[in-house]
Amino acid sequence: MNPLTQGRWFQRLPIEFAQALLSLGRLRTLQAGEALFLREGAPCGLYGLVSGAMRFSGHGGGSESAREAVLTVLTPPEWFGEIGLFDDAPRTHNAHAAETTTLWHIPQAALRDWLHEHPTHWRELGLLMANKLRLALVSMEAQMLLPPSQRLAQRLLVLAQGTQPIATQGGFRRHISVTQDDLARMLGISRQTTNQILQAMKDQGLIALQRGELEILDIDALRALSK
Repeated sequence: MNPLTQGRWFQRLPIEFAQALLSLGRLRTLQAGEALFLREGAPCGLYGLVSGAMRFSGHGGGSESAREAVLTVLTPPEWFGEIGLFDDAPRTHNAHAAETTTLWHIPQAALRDWLHEHPTHWRELGLLMANKLRLALVSMEAQMLLPPSQRLAQRLLVLAQGTQPIATQGGFRRHISVTQDDLARMLGISRQTTNQILQAMKDQGLIALQRGELEILDIDALRALSK
C-alpha cells in the first residue's frame, strides 16, 4: 500500500491530478538531521512523506542568544511545500529529517508547467494550504487561551491527523515520531512541564511513551482532554 495515497487530501483529488503527482515525482531519502531546505532558500516543489518524519523550525535572536522554535513535525502521508508554488517566494522556515525519511518530490518547474496546462487543479493545492491555515489559527487561539495540558492534547491530535491508525485487539493506536523537547518548543512551555503532562496522560492510559516517539492509545479520551 502506497502511503502517499492514504491521506484525506490525496484521496479527494481528481484522478487526473492524483496521477500527475505520482508520475511527475521522484523518491528522495534523507538521513536523520539532514536538511531538506532552509529559510530563505528557493522554493523547490511539492513533497509527500512516504516514511519517517520532517521537523519544521525557525530561529530568533542574535547568533549567541538564538532560540529555536519548532513549528511542527509531519509524518506520512502528509504533503507540504505548496505555498512556494503560489508565490514563488523563499522558504520561511527550516525543514530537517527527524529520522531517516523518504519523500516523494515533485519539482517546482515540472509541477508549475503541468498546472499551466491544467489550471483548474490549482484549487486542490489551495485546499491543502487552507487546511494548514485553519490548523495554524486554532493553534494560535489555544496558545493564548488554553492551559498547557489542553494545548498539548490538541497538538497531539493535530500530529496524529497525518498518521495511519494501527489496529489492535483493544482498538486503534497511532504512532507519532516526536521528542518531548520538540513538543515543548512547539507549545512554548518548559521541558519539565511537558514531561509532567505526558506522564499524567500515560498514567491515565491515553498514551504510551518511548524515546523520541509516543503512541496514542485512547484518541477519544485525548479529544475529551483537549476540550
